[in-house]
Amino acid sequence: MPVHCTWSPEIASLPLNRKLLRQRCDMLLHLLELERATVSVVFLGDAEMAAYNQQYRKKQGPTNVLAFPAGADTDGFPVPDNELGDVLVSADTARREAAEQHTSLHHRLTELIIHGMLHLAGYDHERSGAEAARMEDQEKLLFQHLQQPRSVAMPYLAINVDHVATIRQARGGNEPDPVLAASLCELAGADGIVVHLREDRRHIQDRDVRLLRQTVKTRLNLEMANEPEIVAIALEVVPDMITLVPEKRKELTTEGGLDVLANTKKVGKTIAKMGKAGIPVSLFIDPDAAQVQAALDVGATFVELHTGRYCEARSMEEQDREFHLIEQMAELAYESGLRVNAGHGLDYRNVHPIAALPFIDELSIGHAVISRAVLVGLENAVREMLAIVRAL
Repeated sequence: MPVHCTWSPEIASLPLNRKLLRQRCDMLLHLLELERATVSVVFLGDAEMAAYNQQYRKKQGPTNVLAFPAGADTDGFPVPDNELGDVLVSADTARREAAEQHTSLHHRLTELIIHGMLHLAGYDHERSGAEAARMEDQEKLLFQHLQQPRSVAMPYLAINVDHVATIRQARGGNEPDPVLAASLCELAGADGIVVHLREDRRHIQDRDVRLLRQTVKTRLNLEMANEPEIVAIALEVVPDMITLVPEKRKELTTEGGLDVLANTKKVGKTIAKMGKAGIPVSLFIDPDAAQVQAALDVGATFVELHTGRYCEARSMEEQDREFHLIEQMAELAYESGLRVNAGHGLDYRNVHPIAALPFIDELSIGHAVISRAVLVGLENAVREMLAIVRAL
């Protein structure tokens, strides 16, 4: 049976993904092989939790989680066989603990739900040191399992066609045409088209951007440096969104995220201009909490998390570390009210874990798809990537 989740009006202002938390509660019952049990999980504020803590534990102030197994205090009323009990979680306390632990609110809430559910299932860390260790191991194992499934709709897949233009510019002619390539990507199922209009025009040209604005049927995302000339073109063309990226003349590709903290005033002015034109702005940033906060402060609508270090990791340990950083920053950005995209270096081998992250709206992939297209054709290359992204 599904877990019965309720939400106190006291925490209505917190940015909670109720669908995600409800799904994790249901999945937890499945992992504990208690699908037939009835469980209630109540998310409340500190004041309400403090009242329960005083009434049932004779302790002052709120605690993070309380578990009440069915039958523990029934006042003589019979308890249905399938009734497991109630878990109370203080979202206010969880938020403070998440900040102290440098993790996300949903991460901490999930840990507390697991802890409470295990108490209902008969675990008790206060019995002995051995029982505490056993419960802690089980909590870690369950948390790992709960991070696997995606909780929201599959991410959109946007294809970057810059390198079609790179091939064209190598000979200085008209072929291959990135505008035509974009149409083929859309026919194959792509949800959006991305192009980067660089200051040196090394691949995408002004003509391409203007034609793409007229022909793209999904969404056109214009990647660009925060430079007056390019800003003016964006305001003229009015793409569906822009993504501000750092740009160095000698780099082969974008090498890292935009330092929003160091460019707050300049970025803020551009976001204001785009806002007046009705153009949402995404900031391409490294997965860093300070940059997420800076993006929020300057008024961005999206952040695109730079996945380069994850993709270029030379060991499983390094890749896992970078993946978990992306995971936590995606959740942090979402909780802050930002929408989250991700991209850079993603390919057919490493995209699956990133695509499975529950807070990511869109993946931007270019080089891997265009490279694959040389062998199998552009439409097939896009379909193969879509099959991986959506087969979760």
